[in-house]
Amino acid sequence: MTNNSFLDKLADHLLDNYAQSLSDIIVVLPNKRARVFLLEVLRNKVDNPFFAPSIISIEEFIQDLSGIRAIDSIELLFEFYEVYVSISEEKEVQSFEKFANWAKILLQDFNEIDRYLLDPNYVFSYLKDIEVLKRWELNPEHKTELIDKQLEFWSKLPIYYEALYQQLLQKKCGYQGLIYREAVNKLESLSSNLQTGKLIFAGFNALNQAEEKIIQYLLANNKAEVLWDIDKVFLNDYLHDTGLFVRRFKEKWSYYKSHPFEWIVDEFSKEKNIEIIGTSKSIGQAKIASSIIKDRIDAHADVKLDNVALVLGDENLLIPILHSLPENVGSLNITMGYSSKNNPVQVLIAKLFKMHHNALKRNGQSYVLYYKDVLDVLTNPIVEPYVNALDLITIIKKNNYTFIPLQKLLSLYNDTNPLFDLLFAKWDKKPVEVLETISQLLLSIKEQLAVNVEEDTSLVKTFLYSIYKVINKLISYCSKNDFVSSIEMLHTIYKQVIDLAEVSFEGEPLSGLQIMGVLESRVLDFDTVIITSMNEGKFPAGKSVNSFIPYDVKKEIELPTYKEKDAIYTYHFYHLLLRAKNIYLLYNTESEGLDGGEKSRFITQLEVERQPNHHLSHKIIQPHVPNVAREILSIPKSDSIKERLKVIASGKGFSPSALTTYVRNPIQFYSQRVLSIQEADEVEESIALNTLGTIIHQTLEELYKPYLNKFLSVADVDTMLKVADEEVFRQFKEVYKEGEVKKGRNLLAFEVAKRNVFNFLKDEKRLIEDGDAVKIIDLEKKLSRELVDDRLPYPVIISGNVDRVEIRNNKLRIVDYKTGKVETGNLLVSTWDGLTLDIKNEKIIQLLCYAFMYEPFLDNREMEAGIISFKNMRAGFMSFGFKEGKQVSTSITSEILSEFIGELVRLISEILDTSIPFEEKRN
Repeated sequence: MTNNSFLDKLADHLLDNYAQSLSDIIVVLPNKRARVFLLEVLRNKVDNPFFAPSIISIEEFIQDLSGIRAIDSIELLFEFYEVYVSISEEKEVQSFEKFANWAKILLQDFNEIDRYLLDPNYVFSYLKDIEVLKRWELNPEHKTELIDKQLEFWSKLPIYYEALYQQLLQKKCGYQGLIYREAVNKLESLSSNLQTGKLIFAGFNALNQAEEKIIQYLLANNKAEVLWDIDKVFLNDYLHDTGLFVRRFKEKWSYYKSHPFEWIVDEFSKEKNIEIIGTSKSIGQAKIASSIIKDRIDAHADVKLDNVALVLGDENLLIPILHSLPENVGSLNITMGYSSKNNPVQVLIAKLFKMHHNALKRNGQSYVLYYKDVLDVLTNPIVEPYVNALDLITIIKKNNYTFIPLQKLLSLYNDTNPLFDLLFAKWDKKPVEVLETISQLLLSIKEQLAVNVEEDTSLVKTFLYSIYKVINKLISYCSKNDFVSSIEMLHTIYKQVIDLAEVSFEGEPLSGLQIMGVLESRVLDFDTVIITSMNEGKFPAGKSVNSFIPYDVKKEIELPTYKEKDAIYTYHFYHLLLRAKNIYLLYNTESEGLDGGEKSRFITQLEVERQPNHHLSHKIIQPHVPNVAREILSIPKSDSIKERLKVIASGKGFSPSALTTYVRNPIQFYSQRVLSIQEADEVEESIALNTLGTIIHQTLEELYKPYLNKFLSVADVDTMLKVADEEVFRQFKEVYKEGEVKKGRNLLAFEVAKRNVFNFLKDEKRLIEDGDAVKIIDLEKKLSRELVDDRLPYPVIISGNVDRVEIRNNKLRIVDYKTGKVETGNLLVSTWDGLTLDIKNEKIIQLLCYAFMYEPFLDNREMEAGIISFKNMRAGFMSFGFKEGKQVSTSITSEILSEFIGELVRLISEILDTSIPFEEKRN
């Protein structure tokens, strides 16, 4: 707090004028938070022990005056629904979900009507008359059921209001507006009870009609004193919204006709350093705020951060801010409302609702869970460290469990863990019992956090406690209300109430960095103020029409409109600046939705109405972008890599696909072949192309196995055709494990696989009928051959699997199946130079590698190698060919193999050459 703060001035006033009767004074402040600061200021000004005045917030004062307990918005919604059901015909009663959508808005209107002491019957009849006038020209026959229901709704508003008001009064509880209205009714009794002392209202700005009436009544009876905090710059400028409300009070209150208007200060025009900083994205603001705090700590090592306030114009910045703060921030205090929607524990509960709700509604099957829902729960950061489910996650992914019966899931989990049991306990029970399960789950997580002494879990515990309170409230409400009869209804209610809940943080308010929301800054003053999210739509917030009462009606009956709400924001902003010396205003320069990118009008106003002693500077800070956005990755071949390559070359060897991987991208070759890094297993909800290819390959292998080393007949192919569909299905289950085959995209993939195999066999049958003599020699044959050449540092093994080797019309043919599309032109080459430099030749390299490996088994036969493409079945067998002029030779002769081996040696020499690094290709 600054030395010339408002609370400092208020303390002096109390000690100067009420020193002898301080304990009889009641100080009423705009919020609870300022009480701690005022007591601290008084303590520092008085050496001897003393009885402090009573210090309360305006809401506490009004509540004490009315004698009515305030209820939260969740409880109020349930009370209203109870009233609504009791006064509505059974056939017209809406579900809680539909009711809550309009009831939350209507409750806000009830609240405003009561806070401003308006006659509800007048307001509601006004609204109904407007709706009737909108349709006055309609003939009776043109009126629809929807129009009739809408008019009926407006006519019922006073009934809803009165019934709710009376029910709450009977229970001695109420919303803010009801409490204010009842407090006004008890003013005379308050005045008579205040025999000694005074009420001092300090630091107020905007007041509703009820507050105005109460304060004016007490002023008139000499029972109160009002201490404003308004700067003369704002009070005297009739166009400045900061002084909008105080000017109204000065002009309209009868008290000021005969009494001076005091407590006008002259602080805003004093010297101030104001930095306006634009940066891209919200995270940029968090980083800049952190750097400002760090610079202050570095420049003033002996100075605490007590006089620094970090005000968040957007609550969503809280978590990025906390993660960005410098390590040498000794202590901090968070005072702001943080929506439970952003609470990480709430995210976990929402995932649980989704998982169990989906399991319950899944076509009446046994309790079956969707794998994504399961993984979302198991990998949630709140529970992941404590459920030890890594093995279970691996099993789910490896076996392609898309839908998992609960009993199967429990059997796969090889551990005993109460937390796991609570996460996956069935929700096929009463909603209250489900809520009790969630409550136990939260307590179990709390116990796990208590054991974790290595990390600071205080923030997670705060989030946990806020949701725990909501769940326990729901248990209480659902126990009393029979309408919550299903998990679906419970989920709906949960979504409604979580929007109304907030996280409350605890800390030491008098020391360290103060992180607060805009409203929490009322009455407080700081030397250094950092304000984030200074964008239109954020600070100030944009216009929101969250009311059934139109703008022009609000103006007519003197309810606050967005004009007054803007004025409230304006006052809070300028009050933050009032006594500050160093001010940092951060805004986002990037468009993030409709409101992004445009700096706040408050910044523009500061620039246009610049005070002589204000030193304004404006700068844009953007992330550093290097001249080269991304450098080419290059990995030199160390001694260990050299040894690893030698082990591969002499052991498993280089496969054709490994060699083409190097041609495509040496870094990929390094990762996959040298480091043996494999892709992580993931559940294939839809069958991947490579999985489909594996299924077709294995189906053909199984179909042709019985006919190895014999000439195929038409009857043999017919036999294969009869069992082909069954074999495809068997291979699907073999390869795709527990994945669902007969639904959705997978059903289409299944049919594609059947069609591909059918077309392949039909083509085989046609060729045999046309006279082809076919003998299958090998299927999925594992081959390897040592490549010895003087240009290589040591012999290298070439190894790989050939899909099919056959003798067709006395020619040996190597066949490679491809599920993708291949054209004949992809297999022709006219020159050997640069063959292994271009990835477009990858299929030629693969085929000639197979030919090289199979050459020792030729037995003087002519050899061909080619591809059958399932996406180009009309082309049939497409053979490798060497093109000379217009002539194409498809026979793989010793001369062709010799030329290819020369290119192959060059490629392998480059791979093994220690002077050539593994370098990423640009394209």
